[in-house]
Amino acid sequence: MTLQQSRRLQSLLLGTLAWAIAILIFFPIFWMVLTSFKTEIDAFATPPQFIFTPTLENYLHINERSNYFAYAWNSVVISFSATALCLLISVPAAYSMAFYETQRTKGTLLWMLSTKMLPPVGVLMPIYLLAKSLGLLDTRIALIIIYTLINLPIVVWMVYTYFKDIPKDILEAARLDGASLWQEMVTVLLPIAKGGLASTVLLSLILCWNEAFWSLNLTSSNAAPLTALIASYSSPEGLFWAKLSAVSTLACAPILIFGWISQKQLVRGLSFGAVK
Repeated sequence: MTLQQSRRLQSLLLGTLAWAIAILIFFPIFWMVLTSFKTEIDAFATPPQFIFTPTLENYLHINERSNYFAYAWNSVVISFSATALCLLISVPAAYSMAFYETQRTKGTLLWMLSTKMLPPVGVLMPIYLLAKSLGLLDTRIALIIIYTLINLPIVVWMVYTYFKDIPKDILEAARLDGASLWQEMVTVLLPIAKGGLASTVLLSLILCWNEAFWSLNLTSSNAAPLTALIASYSSPEGLFWAKLSAVSTLACAPILIFGWISQKQLVRGLSFGAVK
C-alpha cells in the first residue's frame, strides 16, 4: 500500500467515525421529533415504529392547553438578559486577570470554578426564602440574577482563556498610540477576541435556555420559561411520550436553529488561539 493510499484509507476511516459519532449524537433529537408526530399508542408501540401515519394532534393539544409563545418569550428575555449581564461582568474581570496577573489569579479562577461543584439543591432553601422576602418569586429578574451567577464562573474562564492568547504587545502598542482603557478594550481587544466571545455567548445562551432546576423552583406561571412548560407535561397519570416529545421539540427548536446559524462563529471561537 502506497503512502497516498494509506492517507486515503485513514481519511475514509476518520470520516466514517465522524459520521458515526454525529449520527449517535443526533439520533435522540431525531427520535424526539419523530415521536412528536405519533399518537400516544404509536409512541408506546413495541418494537418502536419508524413507519406510521403522522399527526399534528400533539401540537394542537399544546396550542389549546398552554400559551407557548408566553413561555418562549420568557426564555428569550431571561436567557439573553442573563447572558448580556454575565458578559458585562466577565469581560472586565477576565481582562484584569489576563493582562494584570498576580500570584492569586490562578487561585481565584480555581475558586470560581469550584463553586460549580456545589449542588443547586444545597442552596435552594436560602435562595428561595431570599427571593420570597424580596418579592422576586415568579419574576424574570430572579431567574436572570440566578442564571448570571451560576454561569459566571464558566464565562469568566472562557473569556480569560481567549484573552490570554492575545499578545500583550498589541495592547502596549495601542497604549503608546495614546489609546485610553475604553478605546483599548473596544477598538483593539474585543474585535480580536470576537470569535471567542461569540462562542462564549452561544454557550451561555444554551446553558440559560436549558436550565430547569431554578425555573421549576422559583417560578409558577408569570415568569416560567420553556423548561417549566416541558415539566408541566409530567403528570401523576404518567408520561405522555408523544405530547412530551412535541413540547420538547418546540422548546429545543429555537436554540437549535440559533446554534445552527451561529455554528461558524462557534467553531471559530473554539479554535481561537489554537494556531499562532
